[in-house]
Amino acid sequence: MNLIWQRDILLAMFRPTCAVINLGQVDYQEAWQLQNTLASEIGRGQRLPTLLLLEHPHTYTFGRRAQADHLLWDESELARRGLSIHWVDRGGDVTYHGPGQLVGYPLLPLAPGGLQASSPLAGASARMPQADYIGYLRKLEETLIHSLARLGVVSGQVGGLTGVWVQPHLLSRCSACRPEMRQHPAKIAAIGIKVDVNGVSRHGFALNVDPDMSYWEGIVACGLAGYPVASLADILHQVPDMELIRRVVTSMFGEVFRYEMVEQTL
Repeated sequence: MNLIWQRDILLAMFRPTCAVINLGQVDYQEAWQLQNTLASEIGRGQRLPTLLLLEHPHTYTFGRRAQADHLLWDESELARRGLSIHWVDRGGDVTYHGPGQLVGYPLLPLAPGGLQASSPLAGASARMPQADYIGYLRKLEETLIHSLARLGVVSGQVGGLTGVWVQPHLLSRCSACRPEMRQHPAKIAAIGIKVDVNGVSRHGFALNVDPDMSYWEGIVACGLAGYPVASLADILHQVPDMELIRRVVTSMFGEVFRYEMVEQTL
């Protein structure tokens, strides 16, 4: 036990540094371009691994697996609601981003030296081994599950589905939730990622704190018909302020990914 304790102390002392940058509310296109710029610098070894934390104005994003018919509102309703739409290069289907939701974009060098071919015959289709990609997703889920626990909400994973979920009985505290919402686990945090050719992660997670939940009525969220979406405001009588939630998520991100988190500005 003494050797294990000493090992853990040494690991804590020599953790690599990850910058965390709080951006406030940023238009989606601007944040996407910023990710591309910073990820390129990280891939060249010119910038520390970085976690961007922000909020977006009302936005729908469609990932690589999205279907156009998962958008349920017409153009007039989209305009009335002030929604922008973006087709993006992350995994997954359609999701909503908006005020009251904490969005995190970790830009991490997951595969130093770039993505490696899974076999000599892989050629141009070379990519990161599937286990590493899935392992990264699971770590993001773990980060959010532990963060929610610190905030007083029990959450977890659902087999075969990505994201972080709360069980139906927790929604019994939600007076605004329809009864049918209590029949299935509800997604409280969505995750969609990309790993670029340099092995640097992009996109990330969206944690529902206190957004306007009516915006999910305009999409088949994540392509999962029948699965409800929940927020901290649905479950907690008093929602922590966003600054506290950012601090909790930053701390747990450092613990799960073994980084020393240091606040920076652009």
